[in-house]
Amino acid sequence: MKGGGVNPVLAALRGRLVVSCQAYPGEPMRDADTMCRVARAVAAGGAAGIRAQGLADLRRIRAALDLPLIGLWKDGDGEVFITPTLEHALAVAGAGADIVAVDGTGRPRPDGRTLAETVRAVHERTGRLVMADVSTYEEGLAAAEAGADVVGTTLSGYTPYSPAGPGPDLDLVGRLARDLPIPVIGEGRLHTVEQAAEAIRRGAHAVVVGTAITHPTSITRWFASALREAEPPDARRG
Repeated sequence: MKGGGVNPVLAALRGRLVVSCQAYPGEPMRDADTMCRVARAVAAGGAAGIRAQGLADLRRIRAALDLPLIGLWKDGDGEVFITPTLEHALAVAGAGADIVAVDGTGRPRPDGRTLAETVRAVHERTGRLVMADVSTYEEGLAAAEAGADVVGTTLSGYTPYSPAGPGPDLDLVGRLARDLPIPVIGEGRLHTVEQAAEAIRRGAHAVVVGTAITHPTSITRWFASALREAEPPDARRG
C-alpha cells in the first residue's frame, strides 16, 4: 500500500496537506462547533484531509466535510492517551473517522492489549484504517509489523526516550519512509511551509500541520516573543 496504493483514502492524501484541528481543554476555541468551522476554513484553503480529536468534534466535521478524516480520542492522564484502548478506537471509527489514529509506541496500553491486537480488531470490526503515532524508528518498524496501515512521526520528542527539538524530526520521517512498506505521515512541530515541503521531499506520503495553522494562542505567542527579543535594550528600560 506504499505510495497510496489502491486505498482511496490514502491515495487522496498523497503529497498533500492534512490539517489538525484541535484545541486544548479550557481554551476559548475548545468547542466542537468552533473546531468544525476551523475544519471548514482549512478545507476552503486547500487541505486534503483533517485530523481531529474527540467524538463530538469528529461527528460535526464528518457531517460537514467529505474529506479524509483522521480521528483520535485523547483520554486519561497516563503515558498512553491518544486513543488509548480498543474501546476508544472503535468509538472513533463510529464517529466517522476514515483513519483511526492510535498511540503506536511500545508503552503498555491501559486495556492490556498489544498494538497488533488493537489494529486487528479495528480492521475486523470496522474496516477502517489505523494510523500508528510513533516516536522512534524502532516503533515505526514495530507498528508496520503490527499491521498498521500508516505510521506518523507524531510523538517524536514527546516520549522520554525520543529526541526533542524545536523543529520536526525530518530524519525520522526520511528513515521510516525509506524502510517501511506502508505510507509515512510527517507530523510534529511542522511550523513552516519549508519544513512541510522538506518532509515530502524526504519521502513522507503526506504531512499533518496543526499548531502553525489552527492554534492562534501559540502563533500569537511566537510573534509576541520575537518582538520582545527584538526590542532595543533602551526601550525595555522604559
